[in-house]
Amino acid sequence: MKIKKNDNVLVISGKDRLKQGKIVQTIPAKKKVIISGINIVKKSVKPTKKNPKGGIIEISKPINVANVMLICPKCQKPARVSFQLKNDKKTRICKICKEEIE
Repeated sequence: MKIKKNDNVLVISGKDRLKQGKIVQTIPAKKKVIISGINIVKKSVKPTKKNPKGGIIEISKPINVANVMLICPKCQKPARVSFQLKNDKKTRICKICKEEIE
């Protein structure tokens, strides 16, 4: 996957289209990411010792990686990402400004 944890991304399709957020977790096996404040779903929870009342909570559900684009930290635009080898080390490169992404 070309997107990592703590990257800023733009959602390009779905109900949260054109919203931005930070990646909280990546799930490479399923090619999905969880973004803070995006794809919020209400879920009913039974009462437990931790939550004696139970009730309805809001959680963030995973989104497919194909539905998000990385926002380049240098040019602040949604961009595609490529890889480049530098001194036997693989680095991510922004396709728009050709700068290295940390």
